[in-house]
Amino acid sequence: MTDFHRYLAYSVPTAFLLIALWALVSFIRNKNPSDWFWNLLALVQVVIAIQVIVGGILFLMDHRPASNGPTWLHYVYGGLFPGALLVFAHRYARTERFKSIPWAVFGVVAFVCFGLTFRALQTGLGID
Repeated sequence: MTDFHRYLAYSVPTAFLLIALWALVSFIRNKNPSDWFWNLLALVQVVIAIQVIVGGILFLMDHRPASNGPTWLHYVYGGLFPGALLVFAHRYARTERFKSIPWAVFGVVAFVCFGLTFRALQTGLGID
C-alpha cells in the first residue's frame, strides 16, 4: 500500500502543473479550455481523495513519512491545503466576477496546489 501511495503521489503535482499550464495557454490564446480540462480537474480531485484515504490508512498502520523535519507538513501540504484551496476555487469561480472564466480561478489554484503537493511529495520521500 505504501508503494501505491508513493506512485500515485507523483501524478498529483504533475496533473496540477498540467492544469495550470493549460489555463495559462487558454488565457494567452483567449479561448476557453476544452472539456478535457474539466475532466482532468475532476480526476485529480478524485486522486487526492484516494491519496488522503490511503494516507490515513497508512497513518493508522503506523507508516509515517521518512522526514527529517516535522512530519505534519506532509499531511498539511498533501491533503489539507489543496483540499481547502479546491473548495475555495469551486466557490469563487461561481461568483459574478469569474462566471465567464471559471477555469482561470482553477488555473491559479492548480499552480499553488502544484507547489504544495510537490512539497508534500518531497517531505514524504524524506527530502527536506
